[in-house]
Order: sequence, then C-alpha cells, then structure tokens
Amino acid sequence: MHAELTPVIAATAQWLTRAYPASGGAHAAALCEAQARQAVTVAARLRYPTAMDAALAGVAGPGGSARLDRLAGADDATAEALAEQPWRSWVDETVASWAACLLGDPGLADRAVAALGRAAGAVTGLAPTAYRRLLAPDAGDRRAAVLLRHPDLLAPVAALHRTGLLTRLTRGPALAA
Repeated sequence: MHAELTPVIAATAQWLTRAYPASGGAHAAALCEAQARQAVTVAARLRYPTAMDAALAGVAGPGGSARLDRLAGADDATAEALAEQPWRSWVDETVASWAACLLGDPGLADRAVAALGRAAGAVTGLAPTAYRRLLAPDAGDRRAAVLLRHPDLLAPVAALHRTGLLTRLTRGPALAA
C-alpha cells in the first residue's frame, strides 16, 4: 500500500459509512467500517496502481465529496459543514464510486481482488482472506451494512465511474507492488 493513499482511503471510507450508516450500535458500526475500508482499499489500489500514481494523487488532491454528497442526499453537504469537516477534501469520487460498485456486486468484488492479486502477486499479501468482509460477509456483516451493501441505494454513486472500473478490470491493471 502506498502511504500517499492513506488519507484518501480513510476519508473515502468515512464518507461511505456516513452516507450509508450501519444499523445497530457500535459493533455494527465497526463491522460496517471494516467492509467500507476493504472496498475502498481495493478501489484505491486499482485506481492508483503505481507509487507515481499515488504520489500524483497526493499532490493534486482527490477532489472532495461535494458531488457525492449531493448524489447521496447528505444532510451536511452545505458549505459551512464542508468547511468544518476538512477530511471531506480527501474523498476521492472515483474511488468511492468503485468501492460502491464492489460493495453492491459480490462478483465484481471477486474480480477486483483477483486482479490485484494477479498484478501484485503474493508479495503484497493480497490473499482473499485479507478482504474477507468484502468478499464473504457473514450474517453479522450483512446485518451491520444493510445500507452500505444495498445495490439500489448505491446505484447513483456506483454509476458515476462503473465504466472506468470495468475497463480497468478488463484491461488488467498495471499494478506495482
């Protein structure tokens, strides 16, 4: 994992869990966050496959959450709220869209993790077990993330950049370890 992606992954996962919150307590929130973080990590690694890509994203900035907030109908999408939550500037719209695709489509999530594994090899520890909550959520995971994994609710966000994800998976990303 490239260090430059850490703030993008953290902010984008936080955006997803706020837009599609867990249902039921602190434990459910932790399970929901784990699933969001795994999906965002896979999406970020696909989106920024090389150290140079990650560094450029860090320099240019990922763009922020404004458009995503409008699509998801976020209550706190006002300019004042955004100014009070600077983490939102680190949300990457494409990564959020790709993560939404992965969360709403288990087959696509399998393909994405397999693509990372093929490109990076065993050196980076991309065993499917590292993404168990994304790839094989148990009943507790599913209950906790009902909104986060609901394809109809995710559809507006997933549709933004689904074509780019499918293209990346079809062409086979040139990922660096």
